[in-house]
Amino acid sequence: MNQSVQKNDVIIERRSVGRDNQWGKRNSTGVVIASSMSFENISHSISGKTILEDISLEVQPGEVLCLLGPSGSGKTTLLRIAAGLIEAATGSVKIDGLAVADENVFIPPDKRGVGLVFQDYALFPHLTILQNVEFGLTALGRREAKTQALRILSRVGLEDRASQYPHVLSGGEQQRVALARALAPRPGILLMDEPFSGLDSRLRDNIREQTIELLRETRSTAIIVTHDAEEALRVGDHVALIQDGRLVQYGEAKDLYYRPRNLFAAGFFSEINVIPATASNAIANTVFGSCVCEDNMSEICCAAIRLTDIDVKPYKTDNKGQIGRILVRRFIGTSELLEINIENLDEPITVRIKAGELPDNVKYVSLSVDPKLMMVFPAS
Repeated sequence: MNQSVQKNDVIIERRSVGRDNQWGKRNSTGVVIASSMSFENISHSISGKTILEDISLEVQPGEVLCLLGPSGSGKTTLLRIAAGLIEAATGSVKIDGLAVADENVFIPPDKRGVGLVFQDYALFPHLTILQNVEFGLTALGRREAKTQALRILSRVGLEDRASQYPHVLSGGEQQRVALARALAPRPGILLMDEPFSGLDSRLRDNIREQTIELLRETRSTAIIVTHDAEEALRVGDHVALIQDGRLVQYGEAKDLYYRPRNLFAAGFFSEINVIPATASNAIANTVFGSCVCEDNMSEICCAAIRLTDIDVKPYKTDNKGQIGRILVRRFIGTSELLEINIENLDEPITVRIKAGELPDNVKYVSLSVDPKLMMVFPAS
């Protein structure tokens, strides 16, 4: 059944989603019916400034997709377009293959069957924890809503705090309440905007693992915005790296880490040294030796080397490798950072080694790099 109404020159349609549901009818059972979501050629601008440019992505049912990128790259804008909080200038958003936003259709946020977890949690301070979680269960009777709210609070370990108010909870507990509130209506897709950024590092790891475990248990589809590359690698089935509104690279975490498409991607996932290189016949030459590169690589190029991929040994006359002199040595717990000067490089390189691996009195070292670990990109 299709229903259409005219509103502000935009046609709003409610259509069957092929799961015995209609837009806006939430699943009231204990199991999430995960949905797929796709973005097709999404572009958006504000006051003439391009925010997103021709983004196409898809997340499959039950998957976790991480939207990764620096602040201002357009990640949150794309999430808000997914939720229906804003309309893209061009392109379409589809849930389970049906358009919820394009040039002819716009389904409002409360009819899309998506859950939202904001960065600041957005809990209602005047409502109890239980009432906060019940808030999105208006389609259920009062008794059934309470039962379902308590069930999901139990899943996040907060059933015993149901009668309390948000201000008495810790940041981690508030985050779990926000997650419970979003999951309670059993949305087909959960959208999360940097949900762990407000937590301290130790608590963040714990809450993040609990959240992902719950998403896996409930078989939820999730799109998570983050600027933390390690977080994206740890939680995402797929990662979409965005820079200045453009999709730089999309794929599984290992693909982005080991096969970055450009220098920006390589530097976003790990600390790197960038050194000059020259290429000819698919071979790049550097101060650390030669490595294979693309056939069409420009003659003047650069090589990116992760700080942990440089092997450092005390210098001996019979050592192979590049000779370097340690300028700065910093102890940072389980590892040390070394700044090392190399004769044929204009700038010192940085190396990360295991703490205690190198004797304290060493000043001159031999450095070597496995050619397979060097990543070659155009110099620009």
